[in-house]
Amino acid sequence: MSGHTSTYEPTSRWGKWFDERLPIARMMHAQFVDFPTPRNLNYLWTFGGILTFCLVAQIVTGVVLAMHYQPSAAGAFDSIEHIRRDVNYGWMMRSFHAVGASMFFFAVYIHIFRGFYYGSYKAPREVLWILGVIIMLLMMATAFMGYTLPWGQMSFWGVTVITNLFSALDTIINGLGTAIVEWLWGGFSVSGVTLNRFFSLHYLLPFVLAGVVGLHLWALHVAGQNNPTGLDLKQPSDSVPMHPYATSKDAVGLFAFLILFAWFVFFVPDYLGHADNYIEANPLVTPPHIVPEWYFLPFYAILRAFTNSFLGIPLGQYAKLCGVVAMFSAVLIIAFAPWLDTSRVRSAKYRPIFKWFFWFFLFTCVALGYLGSKPAEGVYVTWAQIFTVCYFLFFLVVMPIVGLIETPRKLPRSITDAVLGGSATLPKGATAAPETR
Repeated sequence: MSGHTSTYEPTSRWGKWFDERLPIARMMHAQFVDFPTPRNLNYLWTFGGILTFCLVAQIVTGVVLAMHYQPSAAGAFDSIEHIRRDVNYGWMMRSFHAVGASMFFFAVYIHIFRGFYYGSYKAPREVLWILGVIIMLLMMATAFMGYTLPWGQMSFWGVTVITNLFSALDTIINGLGTAIVEWLWGGFSVSGVTLNRFFSLHYLLPFVLAGVVGLHLWALHVAGQNNPTGLDLKQPSDSVPMHPYATSKDAVGLFAFLILFAWFVFFVPDYLGHADNYIEANPLVTPPHIVPEWYFLPFYAILRAFTNSFLGIPLGQYAKLCGVVAMFSAVLIIAFAPWLDTSRVRSAKYRPIFKWFFWFFLFTCVALGYLGSKPAEGVYVTWAQIFTVCYFLFFLVVMPIVGLIETPRKLPRSITDAVLGGSATLPKGATAAPETR
């Protein structure tokens, strides 16, 4: 928190000399050792640390892979196979990077839904939340460009479909969308030029992402962490030092996460990818059913829900434009949650009505993900339209109205009361602190 002062005291002469000139050790100690952490955090608060690990792992493995990758239409597909077959431990590095992308999104989605359930977007954490949405957008852009690099059938046609979306702007200004698409492609179709510029941006964006993550952590340490009760820290007994309490919890969570991660890397490294990506890109043959990676499927379903008719409403030539606007809006609207939610209470644990809408919203996102994996035809389109409406209703109707009409359950007086059952007298040891002997 901004008012927190470090208890760091250098013990050596060199440490004191350095601390007076560059107090970086003091700053790290203040933010990651004795930082006041709510004492009631559960394992859902482990995913921040897991995401930091994922980001570092993706950058390290990505730099190594880039040493052997050839960003050209003639060499990209073969260089991926070369990495897997001929480079020492290339099979592991490639699998670690590809599976790591899925694990990264898996963790970030849990992180976001935890934020929704416990109201982590509410004041004073609005900037923290918005930075989180920017991080998700950067992740999506980085993952999309990285998906191009294997130069397989599905990645090639996936890029063709998604970049073509900008041509929908032609319905607003004639020729604008087509010009943007050709500028993105570097020509009149997806080619090696497109691949080369996407590779350049895929290499650059993770470092931009790391910078925004730094701002995200900074904002977190100014406002302080939210917790399952949604209450602020009111007394010293509400918090414990970050180390060893929160760090130990995060270490256990990270270890469990790594077991799942390793199982995919070592036993089913291709399970989360699409089989068509093991066929070299062929501009003359279109896959029967083009789908993105699983973590884009809910937004892809929203995009395809807008056909010539949306729940009986004719859209005509504007169908494509409406789909593009809805898809991007589905991400951007998350940033407005702090102002859409009118409740005075943060945590859904004390919100009896909102809690059920939250679970239905989670079901809606899963259903959209399933529908995004199915062909855009028949009943799948109808259900995608219904769930698209449900998705936006959660933000535009449920969050503003439920916060006004529901009566929250009685909140505990403090985090300490929530943990110790409202005991007026703290038992011995309740005010935890690092053990000293």
